Amino acid sequence: MTQEQLHTTIQSEAEAAGFSGTVLVKSGTQAAASGAYGYADKANTRPNRPDTRYGNASGSKLFTAIAVCQLVEQGRLALDSKVMNILEQSEFPQFSTDITVHHLLTHSSGIPDYFDEETMDDFASLWATRPMYQVRELKDFLPMFQKLPMKFTPGTRFHYNNAGYILLGLLVEKLGGMAFTDVVEQYVFKASGMADSGYFTLDALPANTAHGYIVKEDGTWTTNIYSIPVKGGADGGAFVTAPDMLLLWEGLLQHKLLGPELTALLLTPHIHEDKEEYYGYGVWITKRGGGVYKYHVMGYDPGVSFHSAYYPASGIATAVLCNHSRGAYRMMRAIEDCLDSYTDI
Repeated sequence: MTQEQLHTTIQSEAEAAGFSGTVLVKSGTQAAASGAYGYADKANTRPNRPDTRYGNASGSKLFTAIAVCQLVEQGRLALDSKVMNILEQSEFPQFSTDITVHHLLTHSSGIPDYFDEETMDDFASLWATRPMYQVRELKDFLPMFQKLPMKFTPGTRFHYNNAGYILLGLLVEKLGGMAFTDVVEQYVFKASGMADSGYFTLDALPANTAHGYIVKEDGTWTTNIYSIPVKGGADGGAFVTAPDMLLLWEGLLQHKLLGPELTALLLTPHIHEDKEEYYGYGVWITKRGGGVYKYHVMGYDPGVSFHSAYYPASGIATAVLCNHSRGAYRMMRAIEDCLDSYTDI
């Protein structure tokens, strides 16, 4: 599989699927394939570009995990710290006092989620009775889950949990002395060279940012402005470009963000999700043949689909950013099918 063949495959798949977004594949520091398709602004037919900003939904959990591990590295927090000893226990009357930072990072805390993927499948329904435009800070999520009962004893199983990452963000704010989004923008994005990424509000998006679109089967569409919180936070919702996302992997793996020990711990398969999938700290880990096939992050919201991965055996990194609710997964699968048979990329 040559670079030209990979590029042709990506282009053919994008056309067949009606993909709207940006794709970037790099081998080391060299771009192996890239492309931008569809519209960032459908009404004004403004096309997506290689450097367009897109929401990445839960892909942002990796940023949160890095910020938490930076506090650990600085000695201001420990992975076995009891969360309720740092936050106000009275605000979470039914939460276990045994919940640790490690539990939150690995989705094994047992706390209730404000959007429980085991029982809910329509994220937009959360905002039917509450104004999404008022959800601008981490504390604005608390009334949605803080007084609900625990789901299970901390540490006994994996249960993907957005609320757990909200609590991690609150820890970052309390110990870091500044807004969570400011911490990530300064100590994760800036430190990685991610100059075009940030936590932007839907009602004040900067230039060169793609609107998210919910496309119906008949081809009609609406934007996602009433279907997701107006500003992202610790559980997801940052805006990134494809080049910036690959700078994040580079910054992490070259220890620009964390030292070797904390980096290795973040990328450790701490908890088993299924026979091949594990979870580290803010990152999914796929194993094949007893070794790590890829480290990857993903995110899905109404009007957002996102995948990005690093493949340690080859040193290849990929980013697929899409401003439709679906599209990133299919494109990522097509790329991986090519990479699994590559010869000179």
